[in-house]
Amino acid sequence: MKNFYTSDNKIQAILKSNLPADFFRHANESLTNFGERVATAIDERAAHTDREGQPRLVKYDKMGNDISHVWVNEGYKQTVKETYNTGIVGYVHKEIPELGHQGNYLYSFAQGYLLSQAEPGFYCPVTLTMATAYLIDHYADQVLKDKFLPHVLATGDVELFEGATFLTERQGGSDVGANEVEAIEQDGYYTLQGEKYFASNAGMCGVAMVLARVNGAQPGTKGLSLFLVPWKDNNIAIRRLKDKLGVRAVPSAEVELDGAKGYLVGDAKKGFKYMMEALNLSRVCNAVASLGIMRRAFTEARDYAMEREAFGNKLIAYPMIQETLVQLAVKLEVETSSTFKLINLFDKVMQKNSSATTNEQALLRLYIAILKKETAEQSIAFCHEAIEMHGGNGYIEDFVTPRLLRDAQVLTVWEGTANILGLEVMRLMEKFRIHEVFIQEMKEQLETLPNGDLTEPLFTAIYDLEKFMNKIQQMDERTRLMYPKKIAKKMAAIFEGINAVIEAYGSGKSQAREMAIAKVFINMTFETKEDALPLDYFDLIVREDVTEKTVSSNKSDEES
Repeated sequence: MKNFYTSDNKIQAILKSNLPADFFRHANESLTNFGERVATAIDERAAHTDREGQPRLVKYDKMGNDISHVWVNEGYKQTVKETYNTGIVGYVHKEIPELGHQGNYLYSFAQGYLLSQAEPGFYCPVTLTMATAYLIDHYADQVLKDKFLPHVLATGDVELFEGATFLTERQGGSDVGANEVEAIEQDGYYTLQGEKYFASNAGMCGVAMVLARVNGAQPGTKGLSLFLVPWKDNNIAIRRLKDKLGVRAVPSAEVELDGAKGYLVGDAKKGFKYMMEALNLSRVCNAVASLGIMRRAFTEARDYAMEREAFGNKLIAYPMIQETLVQLAVKLEVETSSTFKLINLFDKVMQKNSSATTNEQALLRLYIAILKKETAEQSIAFCHEAIEMHGGNGYIEDFVTPRLLRDAQVLTVWEGTANILGLEVMRLMEKFRIHEVFIQEMKEQLETLPNGDLTEPLFTAIYDLEKFMNKIQQMDERTRLMYPKKIAKKMAAIFEGINAVIEAYGSGKSQAREMAIAKVFINMTFETKEDALPLDYFDLIVREDVTEKTVSSNKSDEES
């Protein structure tokens, strides 16, 4: 029986090393069940939704009334039910009954990683619901919390209200400060008037978190307030659903607010700040979705190479194929480790009354920006390699590879393009001198590791980054703005490289497979010119991992 969790030693190891023993036992059992569902039923439903069962807008009822109803297929509804009932959103904020304490983002993101291997489109509504839950839990008044939060956190105990976050407007796009939707104060609430141009999960959400400008508020982002807007029976119309390249499971719409009732959340002057916190949460989800697609693309490529014969041999016998698979496996494992290291810091910073320092908060924002960018770009690269591995079959919709590529492409756009993320890095440099904080943090981590062939290229990369940053600081602003994406790329390589070497040495002892992964990663990232490494370590990195998974899978089948 296929199972995306039990066949993945990496995610199991991450959870086991970062969760308390009782929490890990619960998570391990839950994710074993969920991993099987995602690999089978949810994956089958995802293919149906993508090809035949896409959301449809039913604009009018039989009497001609505008009902703006979004139809989704029954399989999609079942996926919604199964996924939320795992607590992927709810248990971040409320107790897990079996444990008597609430979960955390680490567990939630592990669930999202599995889900995204089959249905990254639906992980978008999950992400929006997570953001909605965060905003209500942290900033809404008690009346709003009592009324709406239990439904947003539903795990089958009460009616589910999925969430949504409506930022984008036609005239603004990423320039949120240009938003024009108005909020007019009434007696105890506001009425919202205007249009949101790219509203994902429209028609499916129970509540939406909406940025709008109260009459008389100043222009730009500082004049935006955050409102909780119930969806049902609330003067909201859908003009049309977007016809998208991929992630077809999520209905994205042009939404018209015509006097929709909304409730102010938090300080009226801090709406944009609140939404940016939620956006950082969504960016981590984006990175997790990218990892999920990378994982699926790699396993499809590897498994096809093991089965397909050409010119008298299995594809996996050919050196070029082995090199590709090793490079994919290495990049995937290092990027997964690095992203979940970020998630550990995220758990610390995002909790109420967090003890995180200013530097930790700033570093989190930096890590999110550079890893969101890197993982999104890599998800597309992985899908490209998987399609090439399949040859002509990789381009045929009978295989999952075309859908993976179509779904991956949006991840470079959602929650901020590379240009927007680069500007975030520049803002952090100006406000926190984050480049200096980052360099110091990386040096301190490197100094705990044994000197040698693995650490030397990293020290050199840090030294080169310092020189690069000093050079950029001397430039005028216009010229400096050519370089943010290059800075982010260099930082991501250093961050991931150091994490790879840390894992290689483990608790002071060399770990054979992790050491091989670190050597190949350093070699291919910093071009140390040891070209034969992928072939030397193919069995250890790819074949050994498959053998372990096959044994585990066979054991599970026998027990069942």
